[in-house]
Formats: sequence, C-alpha cells, structure tokens
Amino acid sequence: MSAIDEIKARIDIVELVSETVKLRRTGKNYIGFCPFHTNTRTPAFVVFPDSGTWRCFGQCNEGGDIFRFVMKKEGWDFSETLRYLAERAGVTLETPSPQQQAQAEEYDRLCSLLEEAVVYYRHQLLNTPAGNQAMAYLQQRGIQPQTTEIFELGYAPDSWDAALNYLRGKGYTFEEIREAGLLTERQDGSGYDRFRHRIMFPIRDMSGKITGFGGRVLRAEDQPKFLNSPQTPLFDKGRLLYGLHLARKSIRAQDQAVIVEGYLDVIALHQAGFTNAVSPMGTALSEDQLRLLKRFTRRIVLALDADAAGEKATLRGLEVARQAFDHQDEVVFDARGLLRHEARLQADLRVTTLPAGKDPDDVVLHDPHQWEQIVANARPVVIHVMESLAASREMDDPKAKSEIARQVLTLINDVPDAIERDAYRQRLARLLKIDERALQTISPSSGSVTRKAPARPRQPRPERPAPLQETQPERRAHEMEKHCLRLLVRNPEALYTLDRHLQANGLSRFSALDFELGEHQSLAALVLQSLAQDQMEPTTFLNQICPPELKSLLEDLQQPLPFGEPKANQTTEDLLRTFLMLRLIRINENLLQMRFLQQDLQEQSTSAISPYLELIPDYLQARNRLEKALAKVGEVE
Repeated sequence: MSAIDEIKARIDIVELVSETVKLRRTGKNYIGFCPFHTNTRTPAFVVFPDSGTWRCFGQCNEGGDIFRFVMKKEGWDFSETLRYLAERAGVTLETPSPQQQAQAEEYDRLCSLLEEAVVYYRHQLLNTPAGNQAMAYLQQRGIQPQTTEIFELGYAPDSWDAALNYLRGKGYTFEEIREAGLLTERQDGSGYDRFRHRIMFPIRDMSGKITGFGGRVLRAEDQPKFLNSPQTPLFDKGRLLYGLHLARKSIRAQDQAVIVEGYLDVIALHQAGFTNAVSPMGTALSEDQLRLLKRFTRRIVLALDADAAGEKATLRGLEVARQAFDHQDEVVFDARGLLRHEARLQADLRVTTLPAGKDPDDVVLHDPHQWEQIVANARPVVIHVMESLAASREMDDPKAKSEIARQVLTLINDVPDAIERDAYRQRLARLLKIDERALQTISPSSGSVTRKAPARPRQPRPERPAPLQETQPERRAHEMEKHCLRLLVRNPEALYTLDRHLQANGLSRFSALDFELGEHQSLAALVLQSLAQDQMEPTTFLNQICPPELKSLLEDLQQPLPFGEPKANQTTEDLLRTFLMLRLIRINENLLQMRFLQQDLQEQSTSAISPYLELIPDYLQARNRLEKALAKVGEVE
C-alpha cells in the first residue's frame, strides 16, 4: 500500500470535514453548507463516506477526496497537504534526496543571477553615456523606446570584467557566473565577460523565465555578429524560441505562428502589431522548437529571405544554405526535414518568400500591409519548392524539367497522405506541362528505381484491455482517471486533440479538476505544466519535476502495457473515449445524488429543493453534449 492509500485508509473523511463543516446525515451520506463560498440557504455540500469523496453542487461545483479538500481549504499544494495528512495519520514519508534539493536550489540561484544581469544591462543602455550608441542603433532600426522596455533590451559595456565585477558585488561567485553563461574561461582558470560592447537581448522560455542572452555587435569588425549564451543548465538554444513568452497568447488567438530569422525581426514585427512572430535564434529549425509551437497552433509559417528560398533551392536534395547570425554555422532550409516534422507533428507547415534584399523588419517598417500579404501567400512546403525551382530554371529545357521532376518527386514521396501526394503530382505535371502519367516513370533524385511498393501486411490491432467491472461506479471512475493519466503521461500532447474535440462539441477544456482523487489531480496538473514549459520534452519534464510523493504513481503509469503499446491514433481515440465516459459517469452520479438529496429534503420547504431542481437542466444538457461528442470520437483525426 502506498503512503497516499495508507493515509486515506487511516483518515475518515467525515471526521476531517466535520472539523470545518457542520454535517447532517441524509441516508448514507452527509450534507452541509459549503465552506468555500457564501451560502446560508441551501446545504449543497455533500460527503460520500463510501467513496471517501465530497462534492459541492452549488457555486463551486467542485469535488475530490481528503487531499483535495485540504488543498482547497488551506491553499496548499499536494506536497504540503501530503505532509500534513501524513503527520495526522501517523504515516512516514520518504524525503526528497539531497541531490534533488541541491539541483532545484542551483537552478533558482542561476535564474536570480540572470535576472540581475537583465537589470544591469538595462541600466547600461538607459543610464550611461556608453549606452547611447546602442540606443542610437536601435532607433536607427526603427525600434521605439517602449519596445526596448517590453523586450528588456540592454547594453553590455566595452569592458573585460564590468559584468563580472557587478555580479560578484551582488554576492554571486565566479563559478555561478560562469555556470550561467556570462563568462568565458581562460586556460589558467580566470575569466572575462562573454558579452562586450553588444546590444543585449534577454532570452526567456515559454513561461517567461530567463534562460540566457543574445548579443549583437555594434562594431562591424567585431565577430561573431550575433553571439548567444553557451549551453547551460538553463539555456538550450535548440529548445527555445525567441519571443515565444510574448507571442504565445497571440499565436493561440490567431491560430498561426510565423517564424522569422532574428531578434530584431521579431521585435519589429511585435512593435507593428504582428505579435505572433518568433525566432529560432540562428539555429536550424528543430522538431523540438516546432513542438513548442504546436502547443498553441498547428499552422506555422516559415519566412525565408529570397536567396535562401529561391536560387539555392536546387542544391543537395533541396537543402538551402544561408548564413547564420554568427557566421560560423549554416542554417539549413531542409524541405524533406520540414515534411517529416509536418507528418510526425500533424501540423500545417508553410513557407513564404521575402522580397529580394529585405528582412522582415525592413518590410514591416516600410509597409505593414505588405507583410500581411506575404504571410497570407505562404505555400505548403512541396508547392513552395517546386515553384522556386521552376522560377530559377529554363522551363523550355527538357533536361531541366526532368531534373526538377526528380527532385520534387523526392519530396512528394515523403508526404504521408495519399490524397496530398496525388494532388501534388497533378500540380507538378501542370507546372512542367507534361502528362501526369510520365511522372510515374521517373525515379526520384535519390537515383533509386521507381517500383510499386509491396503491400504491407496489415498489422493486427492490439487487443484492448477487458472492460472495467461496474460493480462500484466510483471505483470504475477512479480506474478511468488512472487510465486517462496512463495515456497522457505517455503522450502529453494528445491533450491538444482532446481539448479541440471538447470545444468543438461545446464542452469545457480538460482540467485537473476533472479528476476526483488528489494524487490524480496533482499529476494531471503536472501534465498541463509539462505542456506549458519549453525547456525539455514534456515526458522528460514530467519525470524530472514529479515530486517524490507522486513518483511511484508515475512509474506505475509508465510501465509497459500488457497488451502492447498502441499506435498514436489508437491512443488518442482511447483517451477521448475514456475521458468522455469519465465525465458522463460524473454527471450521472451527480444527477443521482441530487435526486437522493431532493428526497431527503422533501420534508423541508420547497425553497430548499428548488436550487437542485435548477441545476438538473444544466446537467442534462451537458450529458447530451457528452453523448454526442462520444459518438463522434471515431471521426477525430
């Protein structure tokens, strides 16, 4: 028996709640006035001893077990509540390891150090003569003072140790400053400021937590042109998108994200009102970065400069190189890579081309309407590539047509959807002005001979687990809660499909309060938290952030399934069906309990019963919507 289960077995919920709420027995349950909202007329708070749970049928419309009751009453998190109830029940808990405690404290310390650096660089920009040159450059680029404040832009002075001395004066050690990425260490163990005479761009993660900096030179002869923080415990450039903490709300509202090249592009676009722009900061666009965006939208536009999107599109299997910010690495537009990302993430990736010699900030400062049109004209990756290739070649040359066909067919063959592949082949044939049947005889650019793929043997569907016993509805509901969590901890991002299906059917989004057991609610909240952060993969985040008291539950849910791991679409369908059934069970339980309460209150005045009668139509309407949503589960893609 786990510590949580032992605590529930030792503590009587009626006794616990009675310390706060005056309860009266009605049948086998207990009712009283809810302690969480003002109400002196209707006893809408019910305790169910058999299941060890409670529910308010009034204004709160919440419920849970003893953990949820104490958490809501005291305003504590699960860890604090667990410690309190464990002490009350006489249950001994395992404490976090010293290593876990030390790591958490180290991360908090580094964040505080970087926040102090933000303040320092801001002061250097706004209040020192040396910062005037940086401010003049920003004004020359059209960046307004209020925008520099929103993005917290700063200036690193032209000194080898100014930042080092400042941060040391604030109580931080040499090792901490180096660990935060603000120092470059010499061979003899000494160090100097990593950023010198540069405009400073604080880089925050999706939730707004500071992770590092980017710096742009002010002298043309200085190299590299753009310099980012090195890899640190907080900063991983391949897992961050500049400006996402400011863009996330707009991206969700517009259901579209636009990826541009650099810091100043993002800043200028936000200043002009296009607040759905982010930047990968000079790295090749990675699947990790796309996964961050997918939490807010599946419609993503990649804005490329004209040279990268056009003239070089014929090179090396349609990979287009363009110079990165620091002039040391190449950022690659890999059409095949984007298609693979698109397929795996089930996203809609599009590409748009900027006017020759123009960056996004140039375009938007000159004509915001032109930027709107550029984004609106974004094309799917395959269409963008085939049209870019056609525009750069002599289309009357049969050899050019053949070469373009081979290269584009390489992309088309990577498209997973058969209908899309067919539509792209038709479009390619029209573009090349050839018979579509001729494309079937052309080998893709890899040089392999075109053959009809052998039919794959149909994989047998994994056997579904046996139906849960329905002898006790509350037990069945708790098992369904656990099954939903089992699916979510394996694939947290399935939550996006669930939320879309719920909202499409007029139902509220997923919430941790959909679960009744305190440990289930807390783990569901961690799943939501894993999708709201951008430091690491959600499943990795769950394993690292999960408190020790929930570790055993998480490990149990992550155990291999006895009937085999289902495919992604089967997992999503299973989640939708189980979650909707869970809500149906809750509603039916609530309706039943309200009928019992009405019977118990019949001897009182009609006014005591009427509040419950008013709730019944809402529950019936919600049940009807749930039943309709459940019938449509098989239609969800």
